[in-house]
Amino acid sequence: MALSREQVAMRVAQELQDGYYVNLGIGIPTLVANYVPDNIEVMLQSENGLLGMGQYPTKAELDADMINAGKETVTAATGAAIFNSADSFAMIRGGHVDLTVLGAFEVDQNGSIASWMIPKKLIKGMGGAMDLVAGAKNIIVTMTHASKHGDSKLLESCSLPLTGVNCVKKIVTDLAVLEVKDGAFHLLERAPGVSVDEIISKTAGKLLVDGEIPEMVF
Repeated sequence: MALSREQVAMRVAQELQDGYYVNLGIGIPTLVANYVPDNIEVMLQSENGLLGMGQYPTKAELDADMINAGKETVTAATGAAIFNSADSFAMIRGGHVDLTVLGAFEVDQNGSIASWMIPKKLIKGMGGAMDLVAGAKNIIVTMTHASKHGDSKLLESCSLPLTGVNCVKKIVTDLAVLEVKDGAFHLLERAPGVSVDEIISKTAGKLLVDGEIPEMVF
């Protein structure tokens, strides 16, 4: 079976390392905050000016003024800092973010990402994604492997306007974990119960499969 949004976030959380400064994009990436392993300490950054973002609040913890970049209410972790968006983007552009986790419409086999617009559809703006893909040291994308119509989102070349070029290192979809290197997708793990053949059939770009592919473990 394909992973749920929460399971995708759980798998991404396994990529976090102790001491990381991490930016979480809107959508599935924000859920990663709920699954940070207990044995590590990371500082989650939101580009609207919060470093040290905690989990989503309970009803008792809810503070309408404490929001992330997606305007969702969040909590502040111990040691958090609040500052203006200019300082936040200076942190991003200065290369001080170790990892950013983003959603995307498309990713191609060279690691280019299209995530900010679909032509002729209403958009609010590009947000901070272009700064993040240019400034973060490592980029992981979360997405469904294919559209609701069955079209692959992992392509030979992106067809939508690009957010960044040759920048994505790893992808966690609802079917698989893939590394992007040397002009190809490399299959690392598959979702429990999902076959390698299904992943191959739903990947339009160059996909390399080396030996037995293990199932993800949560």
